[in-house]
Amino acid sequence: MLINKAYKFRLYPTKEQENLIAKTIGCSRFVFNRFLGQWNDTYQETGKGLTYNACSAELTQLKKEFVWLKEVDSIALQSSLKNLADSFTRFFKKQNKAPRFKSKKNPVQSYTTKVTNSNMAIVDNKIKLPKLGYVRLAKSREVEGRILNATIRRNPSGKFYVSIVVETDVQPLKKTESSIGIDLGITDFAVFSDG
Repeated sequence: MLINKAYKFRLYPTKEQENLIAKTIGCSRFVFNRFLGQWNDTYQETGKGLTYNACSAELTQLKKEFVWLKEVDSIALQSSLKNLADSFTRFFKKQNKAPRFKSKKNPVQSYTTKVTNSNMAIVDNKIKLPKLGYVRLAKSREVEGRILNATIRRNPSGKFYVSIVVETDVQPLKKTESSIGIDLGITDFAVFSDG
């Protein structure tokens, strides 16, 4: 049975990598806010929002207008558009409130990137990320499975973390034909029916 499993590790980027992470976070926020404004304007005028595909096509034109968007990971920009489209879908299903503009003053800043053409890998105590190259990390345990995506976060204290989602195969436990009763009590924490 295939399941998704997440791992979180501390990152130790170089100064250049820190600058590129900050640029990527800023560009992702810019794309999110710009299309959120367009989405809100379109909704007020027509009563319908935009679609992810329409925004994605416009993003390529936006990269010609703002050349600095090409410096960062393009998948991160697409992910921020996907997050915007998903949050509007949930809003229209009345599952959450309307999306709000992202602020530079938010204490936790992050961006998400996905795996394409094996652009992500963990080698020893380093992780290979798009545009960043190999970044040193504190690997506390082995990552088992196929990497799907990674989210890079910067805390208010300036520390960097990466959350990696992997797809892994787990074997279900064998069923036994036995059962047991558990009595949770005050004097004894738990008493089992088999003694």
